[in-house]
Amino acid sequence: MRTQVGIVGAGPAGLLLSHLLHLRGIESIVLEARSRHYVENRIRAGVLEFGTEQLLNESGLGERMRREGLLHPGVVMRFNGADHRVDFADLVGKHVMVYSQHKVVQDLIAARLGAGGQIVFQAEDVSVHDFQAARPHIYYRQGDAVQQIDCDIIAGCDGFHGVCRASIPLGMLRIFEREYPFGWLGILAGTPPSTEENVYVSHERGFALLAMRSPTLSRLYLQCAPDEDLAQWSDDRIWSELQIRAARDDFRLAEGPILQRGITPMRSFVIEPMQCGRLYLAGDAAHIVPPTGAKGLNLAAADVAVLTQAIVAFYRLGSSDRLDAYSATCLRRIWKAQRFSWWMTTLLHRFFDHSPFEQQMQAAELDYVFGSRAASLALAENYVGLPLPV
Repeated sequence: MRTQVGIVGAGPAGLLLSHLLHLRGIESIVLEARSRHYVENRIRAGVLEFGTEQLLNESGLGERMRREGLLHPGVVMRFNGADHRVDFADLVGKHVMVYSQHKVVQDLIAARLGAGGQIVFQAEDVSVHDFQAARPHIYYRQGDAVQQIDCDIIAGCDGFHGVCRASIPLGMLRIFEREYPFGWLGILAGTPPSTEENVYVSHERGFALLAMRSPTLSRLYLQCAPDEDLAQWSDDRIWSELQIRAARDDFRLAEGPILQRGITPMRSFVIEPMQCGRLYLAGDAAHIVPPTGAKGLNLAAADVAVLTQAIVAFYRLGSSDRLDAYSATCLRRIWKAQRFSWWMTTLLHRFFDHSPFEQQMQAAELDYVFGSRAASLALAENYVGLPLPV
């Protein structure tokens, strides 16, 4: 098989890249190791930055999002039983959209298949080759048949554990990472949200997040040990701990059946550069952020926006300048998003090895955000998303 761009991974990054390239007349084939059912029902959070929402709307993908998504013009931070609302609409004139990532993926798959796009699900033993030369290619297997895709460019959108980053020779990448000494115990509950906007809670027992999935579903998180035994957390224990951390004089968290639960580790990770020859990494293949700042999907969308423009310039203008600059262009914004995610994480979580001085500094920082319009403005500007670098 022959195509212009071979894309490994049918998550949001790979599918969005394929869709945006199609709109510009550039062919691609997407390879995905999992089944379509798995990919379309893989539950992830979904806070879309203002720019990501605009990108989906402008590319014809926003119909269901506009119908089912929950527009949030602000966010609430709770500390010592008191709330501080960060008003995005007032501070920066923007908002975020709550729309689950698996729905974004469903919309993208429907758009690609509806336009005759090629997505190969359950592609096994995928490997990328000769990407440091002018004619890269990809091998994969389906059943007993081994297939080869010849292409001009390979996009590695296959996540943190994918094959693309691992195929780059040792010594060509710099790795920057931090493991946090806690994780998140997350639940999906069959109960209407107790709040109209997401509530970030800083509590002496640990962080909590009260979020929403839909008018009938709540997404809730508790700070826990990274190696927490989920079996030790009964429904009653989870709700009891959430009630304690979310407590406020005139507030009680609505409880209901727990439909899903899991432990999410907390990590910051960046590789430089995000490219090697004709192989370009995007999304989780190149960087991971702790979920506190809601940046994962949005960083992937920003990478793809930059990569799309670079590929368009390559084919239309015969210039590789933007492709050559792809990593540097993306990394400026990525590091700012990493900074914000790190700041939100260190601001709101309990570090049990902190000294009394460090604990007071954390409390003072929270008090400053509560009392300063400038600090709230900085939080709002970063939360709704910095401008896309294109």
